Amino acid sequence: MPVSLSWWVGFNLGVLALLGAELYLAWRGGDRALSFKAALAWSAFWISLAVFFGGGLLLGGVGGYAPEQRGVASMQFFTAYLLEKTLSIDNVLVFVLLFRHFGVAAAQQRTVLSWGVLGAMVLRGALILGGLALARRFEWIFYIFGAYLLWAAWRMWRSRLGSPTPGVNRIWDWLRRCLPATEDNPAGRLLVLREGRWLVTPLLAVLLTIELADALFALDSVPAVLAVTHDPFIAYTSNILAVLGLRALFFVLQNALQRGPLLHRGLALLLGFIGLKMLLEKIVHVPLGISLVVIGLILAGSIFGSRFAPSKT
Repeated sequence: MPVSLSWWVGFNLGVLALLGAELYLAWRGGDRALSFKAALAWSAFWISLAVFFGGGLLLGGVGGYAPEQRGVASMQFFTAYLLEKTLSIDNVLVFVLLFRHFGVAAAQQRTVLSWGVLGAMVLRGALILGGLALARRFEWIFYIFGAYLLWAAWRMWRSRLGSPTPGVNRIWDWLRRCLPATEDNPAGRLLVLREGRWLVTPLLAVLLTIELADALFALDSVPAVLAVTHDPFIAYTSNILAVLGLRALFFVLQNALQRGPLLHRGLALLLGFIGLKMLLEKIVHVPLGISLVVIGLILAGSIFGSRFAPSKT
């Protein structure tokens, strides 16, 4: 039974309201960087919201699912959410390197990440709905998704931690050629008005690079979620709720990630597992519960294993 339009509208309105409140608080914060304590509180809030949402699916308070469908919908949501949350670690790592490369102040990082989350919502929603539409018409496309995820896993396994660094300089050079620009970056603004002219700042180049990086990550994560569920509402809500906590997760993990040399290997194993799951679905069916356990074990193993691994991998 498809989820009614009212749930889609209500979910998106609620998300936009929460994101607007977060943007407002970031603006009120001015030049102050988000503290570790505040980032931890925001992370706890977004995770609690996802848990509450998944519980609502199970109890019938969300989505309007029939009683016999609620358990499956809830399990699919939590599995897809954990998968997306795990894969978002790679996003955070690239954002850390990007901000260091371009010298973005901690207070300005809040603004860029908040606007970046809004763009990621639109992009991922389009990719999920488009991917499901293709899958319904061409079932064989899941084999392409599975093969792509295996290739992505191999690529990630062979790469060094934190490589490659996004080409922000090329985007900034392109903006300066096409638009009036300034080298200054006052008060974390994307545009400034000077002598009657609007000028773009280097922070806009960083934002565009983040959106481009998220588009590349979405090409990995969206097919992975579609391996867990074919329900567009579950795929979309789990993805968006995972992305919403990305800004707070960045400030929580930005230092820890530099001490986690095995994290990218764990993410590669995760993509490989999901890719094999998609390719072998007709031969070997992996229950959702087992998928959830495997995802959790890979994440925990890569985190704890990093504590005993050498600093270079």
